[in-house]
Formats: sequence, structure tokens, C-alpha cells
Amino acid sequence: LSFALCSNFVVHSAAQLACNRRSNCFATSIQVRFEDRPPAAGEQFYTPCDRFNSDRQTGRSTVLKIWKVFKKIRLSPFDEFLLQDYIFPHRWSKCLQSRVRVTTMDAELEFAIQSNTTGKQLFDQVVKTIGLREIWYFGLQYTDTKGYITWLKLNKKILNQELKRESPLQFKFRAKFYPEDVSEEIIQDVTLRLFYLQVKEAILSDEIYCPPETTVLLASYAMQARFGDYHPDVHKKGFLANERLMPERVREQYKLSSDQWEEKIVSWWSEHKCMMKEDAMGEYLKIAQDLEMYGVNYFEIRNKKGSELWLGVDALGLNIYEKADRLTPKIGFPWSEIRNISFNDKKFVIKPIDKKARDFIFYVPRLRINKRILALCMGNHELYMRRRKPDTIEVQQMRAQAREERQQKVAERERLQREIAAREAAEKKQREYEDRMLEMQEDMERAKRDLTNAQDTIRRLELSLKELQQAQENLARREEEVKHLGTRLAEEREMEASEKDKLEAEIRRREAEIAAVRREVSEKDAQTRRLQEEVEEARRRQQEASEALLRATTQALHHNKAHNVFEHMEDNYALSNGGDYKVELTSDEYANVPQWEVDRQTAIERNQNIQTRLDALNADLEKMRDRDKVTEYDVLHMENKRAGRDKYKTLRQIRAGNTQRRIDQFENMV
Repeated sequence: LSFALCSNFVVHSAAQLACNRRSNCFATSIQVRFEDRPPAAGEQFYTPCDRFNSDRQTGRSTVLKIWKVFKKIRLSPFDEFLLQDYIFPHRWSKCLQSRVRVTTMDAELEFAIQSNTTGKQLFDQVVKTIGLREIWYFGLQYTDTKGYITWLKLNKKILNQELKRESPLQFKFRAKFYPEDVSEEIIQDVTLRLFYLQVKEAILSDEIYCPPETTVLLASYAMQARFGDYHPDVHKKGFLANERLMPERVREQYKLSSDQWEEKIVSWWSEHKCMMKEDAMGEYLKIAQDLEMYGVNYFEIRNKKGSELWLGVDALGLNIYEKADRLTPKIGFPWSEIRNISFNDKKFVIKPIDKKARDFIFYVPRLRINKRILALCMGNHELYMRRRKPDTIEVQQMRAQAREERQQKVAERERLQREIAAREAAEKKQREYEDRMLEMQEDMERAKRDLTNAQDTIRRLELSLKELQQAQENLARREEEVKHLGTRLAEEREMEASEKDKLEAEIRRREAEIAAVRREVSEKDAQTRRLQEEVEEARRRQQEASEALLRATTQALHHNKAHNVFEHMEDNYALSNGGDYKVELTSDEYANVPQWEVDRQTAIERNQNIQTRLDALNADLEKMRDRDKVTEYDVLHMENKRAGRDKYKTLRQIRAGNTQRRIDQFENMV
């Protein structure tokens, strides 16, 4: 070991320290730096802690031996501190930590774990972080060294399991077991959201087959769960263009554009107005749980004849599928009919409750598959039996708390809805007032025009009256003249004939003029009466216009007060490694637990309105279908639909008959 100290406290020292000679003379190259600068070109150095992280079996002893060697060298306190900080960059406890990344359906969590941390400790930390209490459905999933998807064993140390050596260690927090009925079993909103996101991803990636018309309905619930109510002024055309709403299989099968798909989804989405986001997730899961492949774990198996089949393990029991059809099971065994399960190497044995029936035996390609099947059977059986027993105190408390939180949310939503309704009513009232104000302004303008016309009419009438008075005075004067002429005629009876004729002609002319004046006076009188009526009508209209103007002013004041009030309101099991495994599942006392599932109906079947609309949508989509892109599962689904089969009707059918008959049927499958 050579040491060289320079004036600038930069030490470039290489020591080939032979450590742990029994382990093939494991050697560690060490370089020490007391200056905070990056390495020069070509320099490569690492700390013993890096060596520890890359090789855990020899790393611990290496670090300890290096430290003991350096402790024998006389160093100043400052140099010793720097050296200690170099060898143990984050002190000893942190040097032995590993980083772990856990990915949930909507978040990424990172933790530091010790070498002796168990799976349960990590699992407990995850559920505590996300606030989950319904932990029995979930597990930690990882990809093992052979590339298989595996569930982390909670009772074993994490680093002792078959993990890929990477940093950070990668885990997925996923639902391992599924409820029979989400509306009855799921308590917490966080549980509902995790199931919703996982099931939605499985449907979009085609892990769960979903008919095309049902994907449109599910997409509408997904939009309600994400964005809330549909508002045409906010959610413009093309709003869903970049959203992943349905499997690529469905998009490729139909000759429809993105706008046409969006139109069909929006027509359903608009029907979900005022539905809470949690309720939309629940409705999504209610429909999804009726899909045939929902919650099923499939495993390749063989019967005694060597026929290749599928074993489906789900919340309701064990089902057998033909190799070419994972949609429709052919044989079913509910959990209540299974006494115990065991396996030896690749042979899996299921012993029925029925003592007259033979064992149900099948074979798997690899031993690790039997372990997975056994673990899933144990968990699903436990939950199946628990559902048919009274709730525990803990579950009752959780349900009570969930009901209380639900009531608070409902009350809060109702309050919000009332405020929204009040706001909409106030805005509607305001629009009505504005429209009414415009109408009244038009009425006022019309009244002003009528008043002006009435005033013009009055002026014309006054002029006509004046002309009439003048005509009457002229008539009186002419009558006086006629009378005077008559008197003269009487007095001058003895006048000459020519003068008499002349006077008579003058009298006739004057009488004709008087008659004309009388006719004119009569016409003027009739016109005056007509004008007087028009004046009265104009005055009445003027009074009505004035009263309307007064009312409009009063209403506007009331509206302003109401609007101010509204504004004020707005301010306010693990398994061991060995040969034979056997697990007891159902005892005789639980052999006759009720099988509720066989009497169930699908959510769509219970809602006749949705059923009718989906049938119409399916008929509409069939016209646009590309027959060349129809998949095998589409064909199987259409056959089931024509035969009137659904998930629960099929379940009743495949469980018919005694256990021995179904076992014989399984063994004869080819």
C-alpha cells in the first residue's frame, strides 16, 4: 500500500489489496480523493461501497477489511475523517441499503431497504404510503431472473428471492385477487381507483376481451371518471383525439374515423350528467366484471390423456377451457367443492369434498407454475369463504367509515350542485332580465314614437278645429247676409223684374255656397270627432308607456339586488422450497355454502334501456365492420351471443351434474 500526499491534498494512490484469499483472491482497486473535482480523462475509480453493491456476497467483508487496514495507518483527524467519508460515503448503515421502486397504477414510489428487509415490510410501507386498508386483494409483482412474472413472497427477505440484480429493484403494486361483486365488496375509494385503472388497462391492452359496443359504453364511463360532466362549450370537437379509449383491435375492425368514434362516445357520456367520478369508476367495473375473462389467471395444463388445455383460476373457482377458447369454460368447480389441493413436482392434485369422486389431477410444464397455482387457489378460496361469513369487526368499521365519508362526499356534492343550480338559475334570471330590459327599451322607443305621432295628431286636430271655427263664423256671416238680403227682397217687392232676377240669382248662389260650407263644416266635425278619439288613444298609450318604463326601472333595481346577493354567496403464503405441498381448503361444515354467482345477471341485462341502446349500437357498427379483421374471440363472442350465453349462464351450465361426472368429462377432453 503506497500513499502520497500533495500540497493541494490530492492523493492518487493505487493499492492492490488482496482480500478474502479464500474467495479466489478477490482484489479491490482503491483510489482516494480529498479534492472535490471530477476525475481526469482516463481516470477510473470507485469506492468499496460500489463494489459492495455489485457483489454482495464478498462486498461486506471487503469493506470491513479495507477499513481495518487504513485504521492501522497514522493519519491526522482530518485525513481520517475524509477517508472514512470516502469508504463509507453515507455511513455504514446507508452503504448497505438498496433502492426499490414500486410502481402503482397511478404513481411511482421509491424506498430504501436493508439487506434483511422482508416482503411484508415493503408491502406494509407501500399500503401505508397510499392509504390502502383493503390489502388482501393486492401484492407486489416482479420479473424474476428467468423472465417470468412472479409475486413477491411476503414472509421471505426481499434480497433472498429471485430478483434481477438492478438498481433500483423494480416492483409493481397490482391486484392479485378480484372481488366477486365490486359494488358489494370494495369499500375504499382508493381500492376502487386501483381496480378501475388496472381493469381498464387490461381491457385496452386486450388482456380482457371486450365486445366493441361495450367498449364504447366503458369509454364513456372512463371520460366521466376523468373529466366529470360533459360540457359542449368546454369539450370541443376533437377533444378525445389523443385519448386512449378502446383497444386497437376495435379501431382497426371498423371503418370509422376518430370523429365518428368520438361522436358515439360523447352520446353516451352526456347521459352520465351529475355522476360522481367514483360512481363512474364503479359503473365501469360493474360492467367489466361481467366480461368472461375478467379476473381470470390462465395456466397451461394437460390431462391424463396429454390434451393441452387451459386452467382458469378466479374468485369463483377453477374452470377448464379448451386450448383454442379462453372465453368459454367447459367445466367448472366452485371453491366450496374443493377439500384440499396439493402437488408433487409437475403433478397437481385436487381432492373434492364429494368422497365418492376421484381426485382431479392435471399436469403443468414447470414446477414454478404449480407454486403459483397453489398460491392463487389459497388466496381466492380464503376470500370466497370470507364473503360468505359475517364481516369482521375491522371490515365493519371500514364500511362504517366509508359510509360516513361517502355521505360527506354526497352532501358536499349536493351542496355544490345546489350552488351550481343557484348560479345557473341566477345567470338564467339575469339573461331573462336582460332580454326583458331589451324588450322594455323597444317598448319605450315604440311608446315614444306613438307619443310623438299623437302629439302631431293633436296639432293637426287643433288646426282643423281652428279651420272649423272659421268656417262656422263664415257660415253665420253668410246666413246673416242671406237674411239681410231676404229682408231687402221683402222690402223691395216692387223692384224691377231684372233686378229681382238678379237678386234671386245672387240668393241661389249664396245658398249654394252656404250648403257647401255646411257640408265642409259637417266633414270637419266628423274629422274632429275622429281626431279626438285618436288623441284619447294616444294619451292612453302614452300613460301605458310611462307605466311600463316605471316598472322596468323598478325590476332592474330588484335584479341588481338579487345579483349582488348571488355574488356574496359565491364569495362564501407463502410457500417453501421442497417436494410435496398440500393445503386444506374446505371442511365439511362449509361444503354447502351458497353459490350466489350462478343466479346473477349481468349489469347490462338488468338495465333494459342500456341493453336496447347497445343492441342498436351493435347493429349500427356491424354495417361498418371489416370482415377480414374479425378475430377468433370476436367469432366466439358472436356464437355465445347467438346461443344466448353469458358469463353466469355458462357458469350454471358447466357446474351442472355431480363432481365425478365433471372430472370424467375433464379426463376425456381432447
